[in-house]
Amino acid sequence: MQVGVFDAMTLKDKRRVIKSIKDRISNKYNVSIAEVGDADQLRSSILGVAMVGNDRRFLDSALSGIVEYVKKAPKLSLIDYTLETG
Repeated sequence: MQVGVFDAMTLKDKRRVIKSIKDRISNKYNVSIAEVGDADQLRSSILGVAMVGNDRRFLDSALSGIVEYVKKAPKLSLIDYTLETG
């Protein structure tokens, strides 16, 4: 998912916001999450989220929940996302 960071004036500001959202998502949804792109961009970041399970409905629900969580996060805007299950 690609997110925009509103108030970042420096890369340090952006990394603080991204680390905070990564930690909150990881703790709340028990997923692996990492910044996988746009690391050197001031107001943009691409996050990758991975989740493993054997109940497709649960996985779809959890991943959709993460998207909604990011949409409501302060200091961030969700620019784009793709959900893949297989």
